[in-house]
Amino acid sequence: MSGGVDSSVAAGLLVEQGYDVVGLFMRTGVEEAAADGAEQGQSCGEVSADASSQSDDSRRLPTSRDCIAPAAQESRGAGTSGASRHQGCCSASDAADARFVAGLFDIPFYALNFEQDFNRLINYFADEYARGRTPNPCIVCNDQMKFGKLVEYADAVGAKYIATGHYARIGRRNERPALLRGVDGQKDQSYVLFGLDRGLLDRLMFPVGELTKSEVRETAERLGLPNRDKPDSVEICFVPDNDYARVVKERRPDAFVEGDVVDSAGRVIGRHKGVANYTVGQRRGLGIAAGEPIYVTRLDPKSNTVTMGDGDALLERALLADRANFLVDVPDESFRADVKIRYLHRAAPATVTRLDDGGVRILFDEPQRAITPGQAVVFYDGDVLLGGAWIVRAETVRPR
Repeated sequence: MSGGVDSSVAAGLLVEQGYDVVGLFMRTGVEEAAADGAEQGQSCGEVSADASSQSDDSRRLPTSRDCIAPAAQESRGAGTSGASRHQGCCSASDAADARFVAGLFDIPFYALNFEQDFNRLINYFADEYARGRTPNPCIVCNDQMKFGKLVEYADAVGAKYIATGHYARIGRRNERPALLRGVDGQKDQSYVLFGLDRGLLDRLMFPVGELTKSEVRETAERLGLPNRDKPDSVEICFVPDNDYARVVKERRPDAFVEGDVVDSAGRVIGRHKGVANYTVGQRRGLGIAAGEPIYVTRLDPKSNTVTMGDGDALLERALLADRANFLVDVPDESFRADVKIRYLHRAAPATVTRLDDGGVRILFDEPQRAITPGQAVVFYDGDVLLGGAWIVRAETVRPR
């Protein structure tokens, strides 16, 4: 239970359906200045409940629009209305809100200490930027903590199911459980769940996946939840001020060494202050006067160069990705799918070819913009999420 409206409604619906619900909150140990004397230390908890069986572009920073972690603006259960966005998520006040809602439903509530695991997540975030890649920490958090460590807790207490407030659904494909898009296309979060263990699907519950966001808020009002009007967060929970470079500098200062900015022909057109300051597709804050819009098209930490070019230079038809994970049976060689290269990307038709090393090669029917190393590429068949992988690089397809 994160203290947000989605996870709170998910818990409430499960209680109404007769499940014996236990609410969990992840304490991360990320400190922040707390107001009004509240305790310090951020926490993060998209997981809304364990139900044992009884009856959220210019810099392409992976903010919570990729992470999709709803958060509270207010503290101690006192709902805030009128705000549409919230800077950061998973604060100490969110823990208080989650505890308040659990008390409202009369369910047990536990805050679990994930500080050590979360520290490794932040290291991954910094390492990826230092490597010239754009990380997606919320997918990693889902895989390793929300549906990793918390599953271990569910097993320890004998809980049959694990439920969260994600906008996704569990359905069937060829008589086996499958992960489906959420009904609300604007809020669908299946993209960030591609890395789940396939064996967990029959234990997962997504109570709000059948609802739209407006229906979730209406349900929250019906349930009498004080957080029914909480805004969704807009930043990564451990970068609430949106200054991701600060986080990277603290952990990987060697990623901020000055180097050359070059154009597509390799000509030096300026200087940069560290590869980790950039992501593929970035347009703003480049500090290069080119007389026309230019974008970051490539990052090379080995040579410490940043390549920039026009919008057309961002278009590519193919990519290579590694560490593929499939949630349903797919052909051993190639198959057709609708493919997303980031959370807000509109899925595009492509051919997915499986490689012997566990990776995939994607060939799109039409060129796609800003294929970004480090981001996830996810494959769909209609509403069914087939699987996904991590982008290594874009590939240029030469005309025959």
